Amino acid sequence: MKPSNRSPWSLSLVLLAVTTLATGCTASRREVYIQDKAAQHVYRKPIAEVWPQVRMLLKEKELPLREAQGGYEISTDWQMVGAPSTLGTNYVRYLVRGKQPTPAMSSVEIFKQNRTESGPGPMDAQTGQRREIGTDTTNMVRDMEMEWELMQRIDPEGAKALREEAEKTIK
Repeated sequence: MKPSNRSPWSLSLVLLAVTTLATGCTASRREVYIQDKAAQHVYRKPIAEVWPQVRMLLKEKELPLREAQGGYEISTDWQMVGAPSTLGTNYVRYLVRGKQPTPAMSSVEIFKQNRTESGPGPMDAQTGQRREIGTDTTNMVRDMEMEWELMQRIDPEGAKALREEAEKTIK
């Protein structure tokens, strides 16, 4: 049998790479767990106390707000994400709803909708002008990342407990 020409360092590097990959996967699973739980979170505060923080979060993200009168609902206008491109220009808008199941408890749902407007299409032979390829709009989905950000702002103790729970649960 021929002795291996591999150095002890190469084995250490392989083990380090595998450990780093496993740690990254675990951290990612924890974040998904946290965001999922944050989306189900019920604040132990009336919606009137929670709502100013919702408004502030959206304003800090420089989103133009349109608030419904007499209710806890905010929608934003379409906001361009990134720079325009010949491949398409991306836009995003949000819908935020506050709910109050009891006078002392509330929850907030944040929905995100994306839209891509495609760049100029092929030249129209009859008119000599470019035809627009079109617009692709996705359905609204919960923005659990922003809901987690909101939870950290409104209920820091609950957010800390949730992070600890995720670290104990997902190893």
